Amino acid sequence: MPATTAEPEHDLTVVRKEMVADGVVMLDLAGKGPLPPWQPGAHVDVLLAPGLIRQYSLCGDPGDRSGWRIAVLREPRSRGGSARVHDGLDAGTAIRVRGPRNHFPLEPAGRYLFIAGGIGITPILPMVAAAERAGVPWELAYGGRTLAAMAFAGDLAGRYPGRVRLWPQDECGLLDLDALLGRPHADTLVYCCGPEPLLATAQARCARWPARPGEPAGPIRTERFAPAADDGSQYPFEVELARSGLTLTVPAGTSILAAVEAAGVAVLSSCAKGTCGTCETGVLGGLPDHRDTVLTPAERQAADVMMICVSRAASERLVLDL
Repeated sequence: MPATTAEPEHDLTVVRKEMVADGVVMLDLAGKGPLPPWQPGAHVDVLLAPGLIRQYSLCGDPGDRSGWRIAVLREPRSRGGSARVHDGLDAGTAIRVRGPRNHFPLEPAGRYLFIAGGIGITPILPMVAAAERAGVPWELAYGGRTLAAMAFAGDLAGRYPGRVRLWPQDECGLLDLDALLGRPHADTLVYCCGPEPLLATAQARCARWPARPGEPAGPIRTERFAPAADDGSQYPFEVELARSGLTLTVPAGTSILAAVEAAGVAVLSSCAKGTCGTCETGVLGGLPDHRDTVLTPAERQAADVMMICVSRAASERLVLDL
């Protein structure tokens, strides 16, 4: 059966492992030669074990192609990923990595406001450095449970005095999003990454900002580490796989991805939560019901691609490029 185009995979080695905050470990990964280029906001899939794949933002220097850097929070309710990184990977450990890919790119703007919560600082780090190099005005509001739990906080405050506001919750409470976003800022793009309550509140505040000419996506860009809530509606529909010559019924409670794989069609996938973009699939007919957190409003409206791990059909039938 046809399969989606495979992304490049790289056999790398952990060359450095360092605890950079309470519960956060930083890994530097390198291979035998230059690694593919990437831009701020990119992430990679780390293949930790058979069936155990996790996505981590690249947080090093995009100009350094000799290695990649990631930082990983130990999750109290880890499903195996963060525990494996913290306990099973050490300097010298071989690891396979797929990517990079970028669904959170730094777009041109006259000014940037970066908002990070906890481990959400990782994709923001290279963005801050890029804005600084470009001479674009920016500021960062960075919150966390405690100062000791906020990775890279000291380095950021020391390197960019006056630009970075550290907001440890035990000392200052939650990030004051009303103060940060209550008043629209001209020519400003807001980049926000962190836990879902932070993202939802930031989006609600930015929804009050007036629309900017030529900016259909609005003033805020977000990246989620967990799927956004949906209305939970489930219903059966048909999917035609154009290249495979198959027509499938996707039952209520079954994802398109699961139905396609059960039919023997190989599809590259990773998170199964609609957050990584690995399973992006072309739509040749029908109307998708988008439930991912990857596509922009304009991409959703175009309706020519979808994430089949979580999205469903808003029409009785979909025709997919599989």
